[in-house]
Amino acid sequence: MRRLRYQVAASLDGFIAGQKGEYDWIVNDRSIDFGALFKEFDTAVMGRRTYEVLTAQGGNGSLAGLDVVVFSKSLPPTTSKGVRVTRDDAEDVVKALKAQPGRDIWLFGGGALFRSLLDAGLVDTVEVALMPVLLGAGIPLLPPGAAARLELVDQKALPDSGIVALSYRVRGRRSQGARIRYIKPRKPGTKRAATKRGRSGKARTAGKRSGKKRATLRRD
Repeated sequence: MRRLRYQVAASLDGFIAGQKGEYDWIVNDRSIDFGALFKEFDTAVMGRRTYEVLTAQGGNGSLAGLDVVVFSKSLPPTTSKGVRVTRDDAEDVVKALKAQPGRDIWLFGGGALFRSLLDAGLVDTVEVALMPVLLGAGIPLLPPGAAARLELVDQKALPDSGIVALSYRVRGRRSQGARIRYIKPRKPGTKRAATKRGRSGKARTAGKRSGKKRATLRRD
């Protein structure tokens, strides 16, 4: 069965955005290969706020060839190229998606959708890119709710930027955890530049995604 994988960037103190939704604190590291990461998925699911962040950049919210499903009770149901907005129950839709053949499903955001699908026992992995930043306050990685136990599967430290990528398997799930395969090997004697993002109107990222646009590691 296809895995539902939650991938997100977070501050060291557990926030995925600032108090006003700002994301200019996220660090860029060129060793993160977002093209390779996107090839691990063929579908992305997200909540309304994440979708609105993407559409604010221009376009219809599509993601590098992935089939995008947006869950919203307020937006009208629509279907456009690569994007479907639905008012259907997220649990039912995700269960049906997981039963279909294909690559893994990216739980693209946000925290509220993560909470509901985690409580429903549908999230297989939690993959967090920890930024070397302490925000002090902001939007949390996960809203309050029931506890969940995780099993560490893989970890990668990126010394030039200070990012630590962690991949966990949700205990109780039969699926395997996800190895971190999207980090480019560092060439001997090469130092990679790491820079902070500015508020350029693009989605919050931990690096470039598959070409011209950046990948959003986002929340609801």
